[in-house]
Amino acid sequence: MRPLVANCLRFILLALPLLAHASLPENSSVPGGVALVPLCSVSVCAAAPQAWSGKQPVLVTADHDEWVAVVGLALDTTPGPHELRVKIGEETKSQQFAVNAKEYPEQRITLKDKSKVDLSPADEARAKREIAAIMKLKLEWRATPDTDLALMLPAPGELASRFGVRRFFNGEPRAPHVGLDVAVKRGTPVSASAQGIVLAVADYFFNGKTVFVDHGNGLITMYCHLDRIDVQAGAAVSKGQRIGLSGQTGRSSGPHLHWSVVLNGAMVDPELFVAAKPLH
Repeated sequence: MRPLVANCLRFILLALPLLAHASLPENSSVPGGVALVPLCSVSVCAAAPQAWSGKQPVLVTADHDEWVAVVGLALDTTPGPHELRVKIGEETKSQQFAVNAKEYPEQRITLKDKSKVDLSPADEARAKREIAAIMKLKLEWRATPDTDLALMLPAPGELASRFGVRRFFNGEPRAPHVGLDVAVKRGTPVSASAQGIVLAVADYFFNGKTVFVDHGNGLITMYCHLDRIDVQAGAAVSKGQRIGLSGQTGRSSGPHLHWSVVLNGAMVDPELFVAAKPLH
C-alpha cells in the first residue's frame, strides 16, 4: 500500500469514532443550563481529557476535532466566572468559563388536597428521607465509552410547565420546577430517552412512582408521576424502550409526565438535549 493511501486510511479510521458521537446539547451557560467548554484539540490530545466541577466529574466528549466538557449548571449557580479542573495527560490545569444570569417565569398552582402543601410531621420526615436518597442518586457516576446526548422526548404530548419556573402552591413559594412536564393522559407509554441502565425505581411522596435511568458519565434521566413501572433496577434499556405508563401519582394536580435531566449532579433544562422538539 502506498504511504499516502495508508495515511489517508489511517486518518479515516481514527475519525470514525468521532463521527459516531451524538449531537451536543444546546450551549446555554446559565443557571439550570449546560455550558459547553472547549478543552483541547483531538489532534493534540489523543486521549480524552478528564474534567471536574468542584469534586464532581464532568462528561467530556469529542465534537469534530475538539474535546468538549459538557457541564451541567444547577439553578442556584451564581452568575459570573467559574472554572473546571482539567487533567490533560499528566498536566492538571484550570479552565475558565462564564455563567450568565437568567430570569425564569412564575407558576401558581392550586391543590385541593392541602395535606400535599402543609405536610404532617410524618409526611415531612418521609419527604426529607426521599430527597436525601434522590440527592445521592443524582451524584452517581458510571464511566462509559460514549454517552448519547441527543435525548428523545419520553412521551408524545404538549410541553406544559417548563424547566426553572418558580412555583407557588396555594400561594406559598416552593422550590423551582426542575424538570419538563409533558401533558399526556393517564396510561400513555413512557420511553427511555436514551440507552442506559435503570439506576433506581421508587414511589415517592412528591414524585410518585419514579424511574431513574443512568446513561453513563454523569447523565441521568428521571421520569415521575408514573401510573405503572415496567422495569427493574439494574436492567439495561434501549432508546425508545417503554419503561412505564404515565399517571398522577405523588403530588400532582393532574395526569402528566414530569421528566428531569441530571448532568454531573445538577438538574438542567431537558429541552437543551431534545434534538427534534415537538410543535406546541
